[in-house]
Amino acid sequence: MKSYIRVLSLVALVAACSKPEPLPVYEAVTIGKRDIVVTAEAVGAINPDTIVEVKSRASGEIIELAVETGQLVRRGELLARVDRRVPTNRVSQAQAAADVAQARLRNAEAQLRRAQELFAARAITEQELESSTLDVANSKAAVISSTIDLENAKIALDDTEVRAPMSGVILAKNISRGTVISSPTSDVGGGTVLLKMADLSLVQVKTFVDETDIGKISVGLKTAVTIDAFPTRSFQGSILKIEPQADTIQNVTMFPVLVRIDNKDGLLKPGMSASVKVSVNQSLDVVAVPNSALRTERDVASAAGVLGISEADLAPMMEAAKAANAPPAGTPSPDGGQALEGKAPSAAAPAGGGMPPANAMAAGGAAGGRGNGGGGGGRGNGGGGRGGYSPGGQYVVFVLRDGKPTPVYVRTGLTDLDFTEVKSGLVEGDQVLMLPSASLLQSQKDLQERISQRSSGLPGQGNATTTQTKTAAPAGAGGARPGGR
Repeated sequence: MKSYIRVLSLVALVAACSKPEPLPVYEAVTIGKRDIVVTAEAVGAINPDTIVEVKSRASGEIIELAVETGQLVRRGELLARVDRRVPTNRVSQAQAAADVAQARLRNAEAQLRRAQELFAARAITEQELESSTLDVANSKAAVISSTIDLENAKIALDDTEVRAPMSGVILAKNISRGTVISSPTSDVGGGTVLLKMADLSLVQVKTFVDETDIGKISVGLKTAVTIDAFPTRSFQGSILKIEPQADTIQNVTMFPVLVRIDNKDGLLKPGMSASVKVSVNQSLDVVAVPNSALRTERDVASAAGVLGISEADLAPMMEAAKAANAPPAGTPSPDGGQALEGKAPSAAAPAGGGMPPANAMAAGGAAGGRGNGGGGGGRGNGGGGRGGYSPGGQYVVFVLRDGKPTPVYVRTGLTDLDFTEVKSGLVEGDQVLMLPSASLLQSQKDLQERISQRSSGLPGQGNATTTQTKTAAPAGAGGARPGGR
């Protein structure tokens, strides 16, 4: 019985000490053709294209207010009415003065006719005739002056009815019934603003674009605008104006850009948040590879170690890859330290990072990865748009050839920070390998060493290993002792 128990214990110990089957640390992805579009993104708010402050040329008390905020009004429609008593009295006075002037003119003309008859009969002097002629001229001038005063009084009476200067929507109402207002024609302070209205058939988005992208956009360029209130719908706009003076926002140089949007449906309202995307470059229907599959030459050694390729086998494989896909003269190499648009040179990229250094964004870097094996460098397009793209470079990609990982040199083109255009070296249908980053491998190596050190004192555990997975181990985490101890 004791011997049977010892046998079972030995079987259990052997099972506990057996090495688990390692899981693959890479993923094979079949590449194909896709559209790569580089956009500059920015955020802003909807503003009316035209805003009008409505004032009254008449002063007095508001006795009627015919509109409310949000109401759509047409040009010439009644908005408000001011007390008409004083303007009505002035019209009556002006009418009476005009009647008197007309009567005086008729009287002066009659006197002139008599004076002409008497002068013909030598009954009056020439001077008396001239006086009668002057009286007629003065009477005519008085008639004209009184007529103008009457017309002005009628205009002032009409001004007591405030009408819409254009078709639009009432945005704000600053007065109410009973408010006494002043006219801008008589008040040095500019008068009272009654209402604010705007034509919302056209709206604008004022946004700020990073200086690295401002050179890629121009007036009239089409844009796609996404509104938070309508997340599933895209609105089309065009760049109306690029301000010449830049602003510094959080130590970043930004240029104000106005984007005009057609709003005939009236869905967009002032104050809505908007996200503007401007296409600055594109490559359509091209062979593209995930960024996490690209390696620089200094990354090759660490990637080969992950794939189980020895250093002795790697050297001839790299020579064969160079011979098969020799890049044209002058092709930039990431290991050559060339910088992209003033950003950090490739020498600053960590080995095995899995991200083309030329694609690293100044604000994001390798820390902005999308989590696909430490691959892409994250999107830098948000909030003003650091939309980076690579003008091309030479990289190494591990491809499955006859079921074995094989390094291949590729020449790249445009990138959207997720996928990169391949101009040579790969064809549609090739299977590329996406590998974890060097930081992940180092974390797993450290964990393996700690487990080996802790388990070296147990019988049969001196060569204990850990299973490599695609999930990074927490820093400083200690491995569990075999057997649950």
